[in-house]
Amino acid sequence: MNLRILDIIPKSFRAKGVWVSLTIFVRALLNFVGLAALLPMLYLILDAESIHSNASLHTIYEAFNFSSESQFAIAVAVAVVLFIVIKNLINLLLYRVERDYIYALYRTLSRNLFVSYFGQGLQFVKGENSAVLSRNVNVVCYTFITGVLRPLATLASEVILLLMIFVSIAIYSPLGAALAVAVFIPVALLYFAIMRYRLDLYGNVENEAQRRKYRDVIESFRGYADIEINNAFGHRLSLFDRELDTIVKVGRKSATISMLPQNLTETGLALGMAVLLALGTSMGGADMKMLFGVFAVAGLRLLPSARNIMGAWSSLRYNRYTIDILDKADDVKAELKEASSERLSFNDKIELRNLSFRFDNGTHETLHNLSLTIAKGEKVGINGESGAGKTTLLNILLGLYSPTEGGLYVDGKQLCGEELRKWQNSIGYVSQSTFLTDSTILSNIALGCDEKDIDMAQVEQCIEAASLSEFVASLPNGIHTRIGECGALLSGGQRQRIGIARALYKQADILFFDEATSSLDNATEQSINSAIERLSSSNSELTIVVVAHRDSSLGYCDRIITLEKTN
Repeated sequence: MNLRILDIIPKSFRAKGVWVSLTIFVRALLNFVGLAALLPMLYLILDAESIHSNASLHTIYEAFNFSSESQFAIAVAVAVVLFIVIKNLINLLLYRVERDYIYALYRTLSRNLFVSYFGQGLQFVKGENSAVLSRNVNVVCYTFITGVLRPLATLASEVILLLMIFVSIAIYSPLGAALAVAVFIPVALLYFAIMRYRLDLYGNVENEAQRRKYRDVIESFRGYADIEINNAFGHRLSLFDRELDTIVKVGRKSATISMLPQNLTETGLALGMAVLLALGTSMGGADMKMLFGVFAVAGLRLLPSARNIMGAWSSLRYNRYTIDILDKADDVKAELKEASSERLSFNDKIELRNLSFRFDNGTHETLHNLSLTIAKGEKVGINGESGAGKTTLLNILLGLYSPTEGGLYVDGKQLCGEELRKWQNSIGYVSQSTFLTDSTILSNIALGCDEKDIDMAQVEQCIEAASLSEFVASLPNGIHTRIGECGALLSGGQRQRIGIARALYKQADILFFDEATSSLDNATEQSINSAIERLSSSNSELTIVVVAHRDSSLGYCDRIITLEKTN
């Protein structure tokens, strides 16, 4: 598991991890020294005469010329308290190194996973559940940090401290060390043996239930109208309740398990002290009394240490599923390259040469050996029956799908790598269901631009060209009006017009329309088609490619390409 965790951590964080490991060791050492600092007070409590009988205490007593044993005892107590305070302050400073490292790593992992998922392309995104991908980016990365890495750091620190305490007890009294081993090791082994597989199971079960619940909620809100009309909310709620019941059931068991380390270690400590008490009663002597005191003081630190180790181990097992998810994510450590704003010049024609396309999980080719040319300034329509590959062809032209065979060429240059990004910077796109963010009309038209960088004059021109001026003028906040999630506060025609205005704002050389009016009523469709036709008439250099299944949407095209299904 450790090697898999190391593989998940980006290389830039591995060197820093060495320093974090060092702080963990220093913190453990400070905690051990802090525990050892309590021993002088223990000597004075159990045996006041130890001031003179203990060589170290007597030397300090004489060196500082204390006038009485009580004055010395107070001075020792004050010194120990001050040391503990200073030790704790240093511990806090060292912990900040660990804390900052862990949360910086979370930020990087979450961002990189987001980049990784997005960078795998449209086929990957369409083939996965968006709710699951969202949860992995937002929740799983955080859980990996808080439920795996932080417990791992706690485990390392507490194990080091535990070993130091044990070695010290063994040097002082082999009997005390043997007793500590006899008490705590069987308790820990029993806990690990019983809980190991249960924690793995509970963690996986909860993760799957959380994923399904997350998906059910998103789908229910997204499909509100259909769910309400079909009286399906009761069924959706029952699915939600089922997953919620699973989460609650697992949570109860997990909560019970989290209490076991404390109960087991307290029982072990009480048992060890009972054994020492019995030995002290039968054997007597100051040494046995001191051993009892040392064991009690050590036990006060052993108890939370053993409990923290068991708790950290439980968290590691319970959240182990996050390692599997991050380990399976392709290129999870990939960094986002700086996006180029450079555009690809388009002066002559677009070509598809002997192009074929098959989906990754497809059994046959959607497009086979297709060749076509689109000249600059041409208005081309693409139609065909459902399943003929119209949208697939458009996605290839947009650079969202890569051909299985053949290629896409612009002015004789094949599009791939950086050229593909330049091409996408040069084109505008309006889909059947225009993507809109839950923000203002302005932000949606100038998608991806900071408001301070938006050319307001150009926005006004695009609004006019997309026949949005009258609508925007009627709004109390104009272009600064929020439009709701997915443009829920707009009509279908208004959403599509914003999509057209967005494509125009890019000052694109070529506009692609994918069934942009298919979901609209006839009057709205005709209005938008008229707006597109006006755009075409006003700019003879503008190239337009329209995918549609209705001939009425292709009336202004110079020619129409009809696709047929492949065998």
